Amino acid sequence: QVQLVESGGGLVQAGGSLRLSCAASGISFTTYGMDWYRQAPGKQRELVAGISSVSRTTYADSVKGRFTISRDNAKRIVSLQMNSLKPEDTAVYYCYTRVARRDYWGQGTQVTVSS
Repeated sequence: QVQLVESGGGLVQAGGSLRLSCAASGISFTTYGMDWYRQAPGKQRELVAGISSVSRTTYADSVKGRFTISRDNAKRIVSLQMNSLKPEDTAVYYCYTRVARRDYWGQGTQVTVSS
């Protein structure tokens, strides 16, 4: 059974940093790309960053230069380093992967950036 478990959210002041982690189990981790999404209140869930099985990365324009996604295949963890945080980064952040045409989501972790 595929499980994704996020950690690392919290409350931080604008300009601060947080590091999110997502631990994956139940999949051949090195085979699949992993993504981070976020959903702010009253808004649609949006893709923040993605990393392929060969560590090719993509970012939303709104986070380029501030966020960095990485993966540790030995530990089966995908991380999102978030620097220079802004109040508009406040959202629930979700880890995501797609395996055998099925979508899998973590439970989400709250990130709140105060101004």
